[in-house]
Amino acid sequence: MPLLSIGSAAELLGVSINLLRLYEAEGLILPARTSKNQRRYSREDLARISCIRHAIQHESMNMASIKRMMAMIPCWEIMQCSAEDRAGCEAYNGSKGPCWSFKHQENKCAIEDCRNCKVYKLASDCNAIKTAIIKSTTRS
Repeated sequence: MPLLSIGSAAELLGVSINLLRLYEAEGLILPARTSKNQRRYSREDLARISCIRHAIQHESMNMASIKRMMAMIPCWEIMQCSAEDRAGCEAYNGSKGPCWSFKHQENKCAIEDCRNCKVYKLASDCNAIKTAIIKSTTRS
C-alpha cells in the first residue's frame, strides 16, 4: 500500500526528491498518485529504488543499462502472452526499457494497471530480476 510521500521516501532512502522524479521520468518506477496527483511510495517501490541505487553505486551501471536490464525481463512469458499479443508489443520487440514504460494498446497488457502487474512487482527484487532473465535465456 503506497503511503509515503516523495519527501518521506527520499529521506528514508537517503536520496533527493529530484532523483526520485528522474527515475519516474525514465520509466524505472511508477509511484502511485493520490486524487490530488501527489506521489505515494510503497515498500515495494522503496525496494525497487534500492535495487536501482545498488546497481548504480556498486555495479557501475548507468540508467540506460538499468533500463536495458529491466527490458530483458521476459514479461511476455510471465504474463503468458499469445503470439498475437507479442506481435505488436514494444516490450517484446525492442529493448528500450521495461514493459511498464510503454503504452500498451490492443494486447493483453492494455487492461492491466502496471503498478499491480506481476512483472512490475517482480522488478522490486534484484534477485528476482536476475533469476527471470537467466531462466529465460538458458532454456534449451
